[in-house]
Amino acid sequence: MRKLLIGLTLAALAVPSSAALPVGAKAPDFTTTGARAGKPFKLNLNEQLRNGPVVLYFFPKAFTEGCTLEARAFSEANAEFRKAGARVIGMSADDLSTLQKFSVEECRNAFPVATANPAVIRAYEVALKQKPELTSRTSYVIDRDGRVAFVHSDMNWSEHVQRTLAAVKALK
Repeated sequence: MRKLLIGLTLAALAVPSSAALPVGAKAPDFTTTGARAGKPFKLNLNEQLRNGPVVLYFFPKAFTEGCTLEARAFSEANAEFRKAGARVIGMSADDLSTLQKFSVEECRNAFPVATANPAVIRAYEVALKQKPELTSRTSYVIDRDGRVAFVHSDMNWSEHVQRTLAAVKALK
């Protein structure tokens, strides 16, 4: 009954989404390169989930206005995500060298950002309609079991942090 209530609560937080992965779907595992605090590393989703839920947020392009503001907002809220037991990971189609700079300058060393290659973009169905080589602005909360617990897809960055943090807190 508790899981049903949590699912209903999380569903109530969601807004209609163009993302294809529905709440309850198994999140596709992937391995890619990323950067945290300017240092490159390999990122594997299943390994990240061993430590608790993951907020996997896709953004179109590093150093653009909306993506910069979103990254700063996630960095400012990172301690709250950690307190709630979740890790934040940013994903875009940018190359590793761009993400290394972005992880320091805009993510403020708070969380990793990683390259969403074409296979990841397809698996999460986050291709930007106007430019399919880029990702849409879509945030997923993936529970420890690897299931999508929440989806928010909106090109306006302003509610992604608030909505994903509420969804993470609702998991407890």
